[in-house]
Amino acid sequence: MSIWFKNYKIEDFKDSSINIDAHLGIEFLEIGKDFFKAKMPVDKRTKQPLGLLHGGASCVLAESTASFAAFLTIDPRKKTVVGLNLNANHIKTTTSGYVFACAKPLHIGKSTSIWDVKITNNKDELVSNITFTAMHKDL
Repeated sequence: MSIWFKNYKIEDFKDSSINIDAHLGIEFLEIGKDFFKAKMPVDKRTKQPLGLLHGGASCVLAESTASFAAFLTIDPRKKTVVGLNLNANHIKTTTSGYVFACAKPLHIGKSTSIWDVKITNNKDELVSNITFTAMHKDL
């Protein structure tokens, strides 16, 4: 059984990366029964001055992935989704390639959802573990 409001396909979101997501090169990759995946390049847009992946860029990737996933669980005619909290633990750094975010729900309720976001590098090593809380707000 799927957690999504309707039977979405990843092709439905090919033009959904806008604003800060587009600026950082974030792309939505995959939607499964209970997960949503995206990727982001590690390049001049996403590195801090020492040439390492910026923790803030990782947070943007996590929040964009999880908030988009949260939005896909609600009826968009009745509600919208806004972020309430983000807690990030940066475990490993990376200097090139891509990082991948996979958001899975820890809780989906009527008014909130909590998402576990694992960010990994090209070698599938854990880079950051982030928890994101969304509010499902009535329109």
